[in-house]
Amino acid sequence: MPTYEYLCNECENSFEAVQSFTEAAIEQCPKCNGEVRKVYNNVGIVFKGSGFYKTDSRAKPATSSESKPEIKTEKKSEPKSKE
Repeated sequence: MPTYEYLCNECENSFEAVQSFTEAAIEQCPKCNGEVRKVYNNVGIVFKGSGFYKTDSRAKPATSSESKPEIKTEKKSEPKSKE
């Protein structure tokens, strides 16, 4: 279940609550019974397993043992005459 952070608008009391998605948001501060609001923060995400490394999407550097790429040139075709 997710943990939500709340902040009281009156006494600035900060607290966390573990709630399910279907539960209603907390509206009163447990300290002063004042109105509270949810605090939204950046979420840290950690990807584990293969395929999540920053080097996976980069092109592999050429090594000296590999041959140089062949340079391709295009020949212009001659215009066809109308008969």
